[in-house]
Amino acid sequence: MVPFSFAGEEFALTRTNALYWPRERALLVADLHLEKASFYARHGQMLPPYDSRETLERVALAIRETGARRVYTLGDNFHDSQGSTRLEDHAAGMLAALTRATDWVWITGNHDPAMEARSGGTIAQELEIAGIVLRHQARAGETRAELSGHYHPRLQVTVRERHIRRPCAVLSEGGEGGGGRMILPAFGALTGGMNAADPAIRAAMQPARRIDAVLPLRGRLARFPLWRQAA
Repeated sequence: MVPFSFAGEEFALTRTNALYWPRERALLVADLHLEKASFYARHGQMLPPYDSRETLERVALAIRETGARRVYTLGDNFHDSQGSTRLEDHAAGMLAALTRATDWVWITGNHDPAMEARSGGTIAQELEIAGIVLRHQARAGETRAELSGHYHPRLQVTVRERHIRRPCAVLSEGGEGGGGRMILPAFGALTGGMNAADPAIRAAMQPARRIDAVLPLRGRLARFPLWRQAA
């Protein structure tokens, strides 16, 4: 894990694209998109039906590595609101075990606004903890500190003619008196990504003095500038 400060709190990014909040003993993950393969299968595109197992194994590993007692999922937990009804028995058992072992809160997203907590946990549209808002999609104009998901950001750079594309977080420094905000990388096994420098991401993070893509790299938090307010 790589520690860093955000909104007056200490956090750490894990190698599995999760965020750990030590003071709250909380693990935050965004965009699990459970049962995405079964959703596509119902529409004629056959994919290996094991994405939920793989994603939940990643969550379990992150919980073990961090010692988290709480889990907050930042929306698009299932690929659609009926996804929880399609979980096969093994994956459903895995999820039920995780929600029993932790204080688990599902924050809903645009893919699963009407989901049901069939395997445990509680549901919220958004939360505010210690002055930090937890929601699915970054809200342009928000001046409070905020943690969100939705965009599946990926850093895209070219180094020595080598194209590098990696999941990353997007971190902003607040502007006009606002708190910083952070978009988490997608956590699910079957999630694609958006270029972290996409104008839609930069617009969602305003107001800001600067916006960076960040990711753990060799034990430190590497920053790649995406946008900076003109002097």
